[in-house]
Amino acid sequence: TMRWLIIEALNKQHSIMDRDDRKRNKNIGKNFMCRLQCLFSHSSSSESRLSLEDTQQWSQSLERLLDSKYGLATFCNFLKSEYSDENIEFWLTCEDYKKIKSSFRMSSRAKKIYEQFIKAESPKEINIDYHTREQIKRNVKTPSMHCFDDAQKIVYGLMERDSYPRFLRSDIYRTLLENLAADATKG
Repeated sequence: TMRWLIIEALNKQHSIMDRDDRKRNKNIGKNFMCRLQCLFSHSSSSESRLSLEDTQQWSQSLERLLDSKYGLATFCNFLKSEYSDENIEFWLTCEDYKKIKSSFRMSSRAKKIYEQFIKAESPKEINIDYHTREQIKRNVKTPSMHCFDDAQKIVYGLMERDSYPRFLRSDIYRTLLENLAADATKG
């Protein structure tokens, strides 16, 4: 799915980035802007092309941003550039997890999600309270479609209050808006 492609792209980009090289980090954002512009301007149909109006609507809510495939990709890149992409990665993983029909697959996937995001000291540990972490630990033993819902709500709230406002003020978002506005005035 589109979400898994985004997660894979983020993981590849993350392995390339050097935590101590902030200037290089900024250039990666600029390079991403070039890739976005090429993707948007060369799209075959006008419906799949990103418009200034669509991009401006991202500022209405985090939900509106995440509902847009281009908005999601741009937001993921922004979070990756700040080394804070574990929240969106967890949220997307939970969205995909909820679509699993097989109880065997659900059980297997729940354990992987727990090991990767929930367990203390896990590789991509998300910031949730002890009570929620312990509840999920119990839920994973007999997983259901909703065993990560509380953590997902916490993470969504963190993104909405913290990452999302920073994204709206970011060079990535502002440059994209400026470039789309310039293209719109050119006709």
